[in-house]
Amino acid sequence: MATSQLLSNKLRTFLSLLGISIGIFCIIAVLSAVDSLEKNILNGFSEFGSDVVYIDKQPWTEDPGSNFWKYLKRPVPHLKDYESVKKKSKLAKLVAYCYFTVGSTIKRGSNSLEGAIIMGSTPEYVQLQDMELQEGRFFSTYEYQSATDVVIIGNTIKEEIFGEVNAVGKNIKMLGRQFKVIGVIKEEGENFFNFLQFDDIAWMGLNTMQKFYNVGKPYGNANGGQLLAVQAKDGVTLAELKDELTGIVRASRKIRPFEEENFALNEVSMLGDAIAPVISAMNIAGIFVGIFSLIVGMISVANIMFVSVKERTGLIGVKKALGARQFFILMEFLLESIFLCIVGGAMGLLFVFLLLKGISAVIPFEMWLSFTNIMIGVTVSVSVGIIAGMIPAFLASKLDPVVAMRG
Repeated sequence: MATSQLLSNKLRTFLSLLGISIGIFCIIAVLSAVDSLEKNILNGFSEFGSDVVYIDKQPWTEDPGSNFWKYLKRPVPHLKDYESVKKKSKLAKLVAYCYFTVGSTIKRGSNSLEGAIIMGSTPEYVQLQDMELQEGRFFSTYEYQSATDVVIIGNTIKEEIFGEVNAVGKNIKMLGRQFKVIGVIKEEGENFFNFLQFDDIAWMGLNTMQKFYNVGKPYGNANGGQLLAVQAKDGVTLAELKDELTGIVRASRKIRPFEEENFALNEVSMLGDAIAPVISAMNIAGIFVGIFSLIVGMISVANIMFVSVKERTGLIGVKKALGARQFFILMEFLLESIFLCIVGGAMGLLFVFLLLKGISAVIPFEMWLSFTNIMIGVTVSVSVGIIAGMIPAFLASKLDPVVAMRG
């Protein structure tokens, strides 16, 4: 009966559906976009490891501009810190140090690539990042200790310099020297939120890199950056590891008992906490716009239901005269309102799905409509239907049968 009534007034039904669809579309589109954005960002952060502490000049959660001179005067993580932590830490599973610089040119014959990232690391970095190769092998202990001119390259460098040819065993020229390629890192592909782009890296042992750069200099180099990472042993919390590292690094840097630390201990969760307020603000903005659209849709549905009750007053009187209970009349109009809103919500969800698919096709990361957001859309639709239809349905159920038949 509800379906028949809606189909008999197609224009009126369509206009009501449109209001609900726009409201659901606004809310779910923003929630889905923000959820997708947050998940892609957190997946990018996951490269850093959830059980790893990073020793740095400043906290990741603090705006560097707010205390620029304070952090500028601090030493960067350097080799002495690495050696102290590796030697003294009882709670660390792995300690890795790497140095990287951007802007180098790589050549082979007539092929060249500018702006490559050159990275040198200690042997532990392989395990810390859980690196995978698509060709070749990692550095041997002898190659690392003897600073042999061998290199592992990312997939982008391989394709630009070698094309389809196997790169392993062949030479490339960079930093004014010939390097032998011993491996190619497994392709990561395009991802806007990959914060460590290994496809663009030429990677060598730290001892090899020290032949070309002043690696481990306490106050850093203008053209390079450092990373000192400490992975916790199984069963060790990051809080316990950070307490131990604080003591080790303070002793290494000869910081007096009452002096402030000139370093910060960071973890991946801090990056998530840093973006949380932005994500929350985006969600609130989307919900705020969606609520206004839903209010308009709700008023539209309520008006339709009032008109529907008015048009069917005589029929309601006949039904009640034949013994129809108030609950039956109430549910008839309430289900009609709910059905109308569910159809409108389904249309809104379909629009969201098509929009996200279209956006995913033109941007370098995927956006999707999650089951949770679908359920939110359905729940909101049902709730709007109940609220919009309750008063008209209640008035219809309370009509006196004699008065209604005279209608």
